[in-house]
Amino acid sequence: MIVPIFAGFLIFSFVIVIVMLRPKKAEKVMEKRLKVISVQSHHDEAETETIALAEKSSGGISDKLGKYLQRFDFSEDIELLILYAGSRATVGSVVFGSVMAAAAAGLMAHALVGALPMDFAAVVLGGSARWFMLKFQKGRRLKKFTVALPDAIELISRALRAGHSMASAIEIVAEQSVEPLASEFEIVYQQQKFGIPFREALLQLGQRIPSKDLHFLITAILVQKETGGDLTEILDRTTHVIRERVRIEGEIKTYTAQGRLTGWILAALPVIMLLIINVMSPGYSDILFHDPVGQELLYTGVGLITIGTLIIRKIVDIQV
Repeated sequence: MIVPIFAGFLIFSFVIVIVMLRPKKAEKVMEKRLKVISVQSHHDEAETETIALAEKSSGGISDKLGKYLQRFDFSEDIELLILYAGSRATVGSVVFGSVMAAAAAGLMAHALVGALPMDFAAVVLGGSARWFMLKFQKGRRLKKFTVALPDAIELISRALRAGHSMASAIEIVAEQSVEPLASEFEIVYQQQKFGIPFREALLQLGQRIPSKDLHFLITAILVQKETGGDLTEILDRTTHVIRERVRIEGEIKTYTAQGRLTGWILAALPVIMLLIINVMSPGYSDILFHDPVGQELLYTGVGLITIGTLIIRKIVDIQV
C-alpha cells in the first residue's frame, strides 16, 4: 500500500507545482507579442526557415531541462509538434511531464500487478501520453483550420472585389473568422505591420500550419504576385478545389469507417477480455505473467496485435 500512496502524492505534488508556475495573464500577452515580432532564420538540411518560439524564462526545472535539451535534434521535433498543436507548453515541460508520468505509471503497475511486461507497458503508455495528447490537439486544430479555410478564402475574394487591399482583407479574415484561423491570420497581419514582407509572412504561416490546402493557397497567391492575373478568380478556383478535396476525403472516411472500427475492436478485444476474466476470476492469468513460457506468449501476442493494427491502419489510410 505504500507504493500507490507514494505515487499518488508524487502526482499531486507535481500538479500543484505546475499550477503554481503557470504564466500569468500579462505574461501570456507579452509572450504572444514576442511570438509575432521575434523571427529568426534557421537553416536545416532543406534550408527552410522556421519561426522562433518565444523563450520562457520562469527559471523552473522544466525551463532548465528545455535549455539542456536544445543541443539534441529531437527537441526541434517536439518544438514543432507543440507549435502545430497550438499549445503553450515548452519542450522541457513536455519531457519532464512525460518522465514523471512514466515513473508514476510504472510504480502503480508494479504495485498492482507486479509483472515485468505490465510494468514496461505502463511505463511506455505513461511516457507517451503527453505526446499522444499533443498529436490529438494538432489533428483537432488542423481539422478546424481546414474546415474554416474555404470560407476565409471567399471572404478575402469578396474583400478584394470591394476594393480592399490584401493586407486589409487579411485583417477582415482575422476579425471575422473562427479559431484557430483567426489568430493565425492575425499574426500574418501583425507581421506586415512590423515590416515583415508579405511573402515571408505567408511562408511562416505555412510553417505554423501543416495544411495541404493552406500550402496550395499560399502557392497560388505567390505565383499570382510574380506572374500577374486576376487574384479573385484564382481564389475562387482555389476555394472550389479545396471544397471538392474535403468532400472526397469525407466520402473516403465514410467508406473506410468499417475498416477502422474493425482495427480498433481487434486491437482492444484481447486486452478487454483479459481484464474481464481477471475481474471475474482473480489470479486466473497469473501464470501468463510469471511463467517464462507465458511471458513469451504474451510478448508474441502483443507483437502480433501491433503488426495487425499497423497493417489495417495502412489499408484504410487513403491520401487524397
